[in-house]
Amino acid sequence: MNFTNPTTITFVIYILAMIGIGFAAWRYTRDLSDYILGGRSLGSFVTAMSAGASDMSGWLLLGLPGAVYASGISESWIAIGLIIGAWFNWLMVAGRLRVYTEITQNALTLPDYFTHRFEDRSKLLRVLAAVVILIFFTIYCASGMVAGARLFEQTFGLSYDVALWAGAAATIVYVFVGGFLAVSWTDTVQATLMIFALLLTPVMVMVHAGGFHDAVQAINTLDVKYSDLFHGTTTIGIISLMAWGLGYMGQPHILARFMAASSVKTIPNARRIGMTWMVVTLAGAVAVGYFGIAYFSAHPDQAGSVQSNHETVFIALSQLLFNPWVAGILLSAILAAVMSTLSCQLLVSSSALTEDFYKVFLRPQASQKELVWIGRLMVLLVSIIAIVIARDPASKVLGLVGYAWAGFGAAFGPVVILSLLWPRMTRNGALAGMLIGALTVIIWRNGAWFGLYEMVPGFLMALAAIVLFSLMDKAPSVRMQQDFARMEVEMTNPSTSLTQTVVE
Repeated sequence: MNFTNPTTITFVIYILAMIGIGFAAWRYTRDLSDYILGGRSLGSFVTAMSAGASDMSGWLLLGLPGAVYASGISESWIAIGLIIGAWFNWLMVAGRLRVYTEITQNALTLPDYFTHRFEDRSKLLRVLAAVVILIFFTIYCASGMVAGARLFEQTFGLSYDVALWAGAAATIVYVFVGGFLAVSWTDTVQATLMIFALLLTPVMVMVHAGGFHDAVQAINTLDVKYSDLFHGTTTIGIISLMAWGLGYMGQPHILARFMAASSVKTIPNARRIGMTWMVVTLAGAVAVGYFGIAYFSAHPDQAGSVQSNHETVFIALSQLLFNPWVAGILLSAILAAVMSTLSCQLLVSSSALTEDFYKVFLRPQASQKELVWIGRLMVLLVSIIAIVIARDPASKVLGLVGYAWAGFGAAFGPVVILSLLWPRMTRNGALAGMLIGALTVIIWRNGAWFGLYEMVPGFLMALAAIVLFSLMDKAPSVRMQQDFARMEVEMTNPSTSLTQTVVE
């Protein structure tokens, strides 16, 4: 690695800035609530940007542009599905979850919320939910490790193993030190960097390809399939891509942002900010892949690694079209996307191990200081396991993300939605939905029947199981019904009792 190279200097400055934010957040981390949920103090802007950045991982700048570059805009059905799913998540889940988690004994994690929402004294819900989080988040974390390794490998010419450890270390340090606030504050910076990169890069690619009209014409001359939204698609294929949007309601790292908002009153403004950011960044990512087809068809000698690995198209275009200093900023956007999501995943995994296993089963009387340090140690443990999984250089970012996304979407999505909208839901319904949703994803993934994305059968089977087992069960207790009614009242007329200090 050449430390006199402008790109390297930019990278180092960026990484040091993120670590600096981590140490600043250290000062505000006093107990476990601060470390894993920021004391429920996020304002609308930070909530929106953190939710967006934690959602859009390295997939946004690697996987999606690469898929569009390889197959054309027919791959953008996934972006359409994500936008619809995210909007529904903000509208129907965000506010209700924020209120309900505080009503249910100030629940700090999803397993904690499920336990208190359904009065599960057996702790089966807590254990099952925590196990699901650890299994699928370890896979999800591995996808972030792969994306970071790809970036360091291509940018600095490092071996894959060295690049893997370098990329992981950049994130682990500030999560270890600063916890949730560090993750949320850095997410805001990273989301800003990502939208800048995805506004500037497609414009420059289009200009170098001869302008919008010439670029589209060049692409159509090469093959009209690249401009056909329906080329090579089937009904099942479109359903599978659109089904990615179903996953939002079950993603713990995104739901945690809703839980950490200062009050339900911040959610509508956060929704507007978050959805605007999301539409712009997804459109930019699709445009990078699409106009990249025109650029590299005119400059085949510059295609290089893009031909063997389409997921590097954004990296290659950044290096070819921009001054090294600007290229360094744009490539830092990839690192930002990787770090923002990976940091959230590490923290949620650490939370599950600390709050839902260590505190509940091993040390119920543990002090807050002890729990914070256990949380930090769990960050290191999950990181090492994810690095081991990511050591295969042939790993594809989109494939790993798709598996984990479906796992969470099917296991948690239906449980979260119905727990917030259907007062008749019971503990046994939640258990059945979570278990059947997760198992369906795992089984379907290995069978790949009909070419249908495992999210669809997993989500539908979980919904059916929840309804069936809940109706077979006795009615929820009076307290559960009262808590649900209180949540509905708070959603209609929010009180100041559920409002915390805002940190923007």
